[in-house]
Amino acid sequence: MARDGALYVCQACGAVHAKWAGQCSACLGWNTLVEEARAQTPPGALTASKSSKARAGLAFETLDVETLPPPRIVTGVEEFDRVCGGGVVPGSAILVGGDPGVGKSTLLMQVAAAASLRGARCAYISGEEAIEQVRARAQRMGLGHAPVKLAAETALRDIVEGLKRDRFDLVIIDSIQTLWSDQHEAGPGSVTQVRAAAGELVRLAKKTGVAVVLVGHVTKDGQIAGPRVVEHMVDAVLAFEGERGYPFRILRGVKNRFGATDEIGVFEMSDAGLREVKNPSALFLNEGGERASGAAVFAGIEGSRPVLVEFQALVAPSALGTPRRAVVGWDSGRLAMVLAVLEARCGLGFGNKDIYLNVAGGLRITEPAADLAAAAALASSALDQPLPQDCVVFGEVSLSGEVRAVSRMEMRMKEAAKLGFARALGPSSGTEGFSFPVAGVSKLADAVRRVAENDFQSARKAPAVVGVRGGKG
Repeated sequence: MARDGALYVCQACGAVHAKWAGQCSACLGWNTLVEEARAQTPPGALTASKSSKARAGLAFETLDVETLPPPRIVTGVEEFDRVCGGGVVPGSAILVGGDPGVGKSTLLMQVAAAASLRGARCAYISGEEAIEQVRARAQRMGLGHAPVKLAAETALRDIVEGLKRDRFDLVIIDSIQTLWSDQHEAGPGSVTQVRAAAGELVRLAKKTGVAVVLVGHVTKDGQIAGPRVVEHMVDAVLAFEGERGYPFRILRGVKNRFGATDEIGVFEMSDAGLREVKNPSALFLNEGGERASGAAVFAGIEGSRPVLVEFQALVAPSALGTPRRAVVGWDSGRLAMVLAVLEARCGLGFGNKDIYLNVAGGLRITEPAADLAAAAALASSALDQPLPQDCVVFGEVSLSGEVRAVSRMEMRMKEAAKLGFARALGPSSGTEGFSFPVAGVSKLADAVRRVAENDFQSARKAPAVVGVRGGKG
């Protein structure tokens, strides 16, 4: 039995329960119910208006009214502005999440400093660090002269009153999990407090026109901690990612009401903070010596930017009863599909082989156009036949073994040509008129034959049926 005035709130999904249970019935999470005091007024209940004037009814408008594009606050950090859609929109709310120590506070301090140097009024409110710590980090990055206002506070009421008293263009709250409202009995970081703090700050942004950037913690599975409703309330959700052992950081747009959702910004961590990477393709490629077998350069697209990255595969005899399948930087389900097509349509056997696939540089690829690059790397390793040093690969593979055309092929080829590549392996359709030849294939078996024979000439027409069996791997 629950005590009088108490209820139990799931810290994973926000569902409210009358009594404690080991498992939440809404999200099926275990040991996620936490006791909280019952609010005097039910959440979302409407109170009577104190105004004696008659309230106006709901006003409707039509779609044929010309709407101008929203203005932007250009911060000066080009990679951040790119992911936001060209700059931060006044009155918007942005949620930035990432693993501990990935550099969220460093990035946002640089954004605030760069925007303030361009004339924007910026404030940085920290709930996790003292003002001296924030100031020391800014001075270490060479930003001590930036006119950014600093504050260290966790009380939501004091923060809102301070932002109403002093007008700002851009406000950074680090982090939303540290704030607490005196209207709720729950502790900081709970679902109730996070939802209340986010809702109040979003309303403040819409009412006053200040752009608010909220820093969010992430759970052990990479999701932003707190109720999912916070991601629905804000205008943009940005994920700051980085693999341990690599200096590269990726800012990826997950949700954006004022821009594209597939843009990425690339940074490199250094002693003086984060450095913008203007040409990420040069960082993700191995430029030393001849390319070994099992490596294929994929010409991909991330948002509006072409990115070249190396797929590395290793096919080795397995000493175990169940061969191992390990993949880093790519979807494991996609790897299983490509392996099945290679076995069923191309005659390459992987049943007694260990498979290791890695995307170099710590970048994670989600584009279907990487299917052919992964397949070429696997075939190259299985046949012990390296691909040419100046060749890029792209194309989507279907379950029937067909290689399908992908979007924005011209942009991929221009980026490859800029980095010194002179030929490509890709779909046979839609590859005419490019600056360098494309060895077009319509079937995955054709691509495997070209890898086996080291034939990447576009003038020769590949036969429709090939029989590649076995290999040296």
